[in-house]
Amino acid sequence: MGWTKYAGCKFMHILVVDDDIRLARQISSALTEAGHDPVVIYDGEEALQAVAVNSFDLIVLDIGLPDINGIELVSFAKTNAAYTNVPLIIVSTEGSERDRAKGLELGADAYLVKPFAPGQLREIAAQLLSRSRTRKD
Repeated sequence: MGWTKYAGCKFMHILVVDDDIRLARQISSALTEAGHDPVVIYDGEEALQAVAVNSFDLIVLDIGLPDINGIELVSFAKTNAAYTNVPLIIVSTEGSERDRAKGLELGADAYLVKPFAPGQLREIAAQLLSRSRTRKD
């Protein structure tokens, strides 16, 4: 999909990046139920393109992507001036304290271990979006 044709569209608020199609759809559904407009991408290269040409209010990212290390995506987002203050939630099957600490150290605002409850994701997303809006005002 060519992301440049979507550049500047207002309907894209939350980027969901996960190569597990079933889980990505569950995440998308949970966010849609909360009144958000998620855009789902299944690979890291396309996610980099989307972040480069679009503006998102929140990123939900699996760091265990097959084509590009999710850590690279976190670093790109957190070093890109347009995304410095955009909240980022890492979702991962890796749940050790060390993994969580590393994710948060890289700049993630939250770290969820798969599987997680959709309500938990909605709650964390709401909190992060609320904080982010407060900072912008």
